[in-house]
Amino acid sequence: MRSLTLPAPAKLNLMLHILGRRADGYHELQTLFQFLDHGDELTFTPRSDGQIRLHTELPGVDHDSNLIVRAARQLQAASGTALGADIQLLKRLPMGGGIGGGSSDAATTLVGLDHLWQTRLGEDRLAQIGLSLGADVPVFVLGHAAFAEGVGERLQKVQLSEPWFLVIAPQVSVSTAEIFSDPELTRNTPAITVRSLLAGGGRNDCQPVVEKRYPEVRNALSLLNKFVPARMTGTGACVFGSFPNKGEADKVCRQLPDHMPGFVAQGRNVSMLHRKLAKMAQEVNA
Repeated sequence: MRSLTLPAPAKLNLMLHILGRRADGYHELQTLFQFLDHGDELTFTPRSDGQIRLHTELPGVDHDSNLIVRAARQLQAASGTALGADIQLLKRLPMGGGIGGGSSDAATTLVGLDHLWQTRLGEDRLAQIGLSLGADVPVFVLGHAAFAEGVGERLQKVQLSEPWFLVIAPQVSVSTAEIFSDPELTRNTPAITVRSLLAGGGRNDCQPVVEKRYPEVRNALSLLNKFVPARMTGTGACVFGSFPNKGEADKVCRQLPDHMPGFVAQGRNVSMLHRKLAKMAQEVNA
């Protein structure tokens, strides 16, 4: 039994509309997901004793509360496997950044351990398990750019252009629960169709609330807007702008001040997790 190393890619919400609040307290959303060729990396080594051990500590996150550990244990329960895993995490994505770090880690854990343990639950079942961990987990499990509705669980594949993005990560962690409970949050945006969205439209309804609460995010948007139209992803804190090529994005990235770290990555319709799995399958069948 050997180790398996897989990426956990970042995502961007290219738009995020909030249509209303449901009786259960969750919000009805419309959002457009695209992946980035940049992310965390996880290494899984199977154990025969059923124990789940994450060997990378995250500040302020208890081992058993980590989404990676919870995902692994949910997969154990759903599949009935007697196997466990040692897990190493190489963390590149900021926590509380709105680019899917925790959700992507959980999805890669589900997909990776399903592969390693040979539980063969299939993507749809894994996505269902993922939804119980977080609304963004299913899109990472399925691995294709998508228009999402409901709380983010109803996904429709889309084909988007794949520009280069500059992502700025303000040094602040934004609480999603705090933003969604803010009384000033827009909750009545009319629903739109995929066709009208792809023709050019959409905004992030959370952005005005976050800008008001977090000057670091407001300053990052102001800076990036000097070069290209800038927008916040998810509930923040990361902001992004698109560029026609890597050179243009790198040029602006080099001008960022030290207190506004950023990275350049290409937008992708198929996540690098799924491209890695496809490559592994080709090598096995070769």
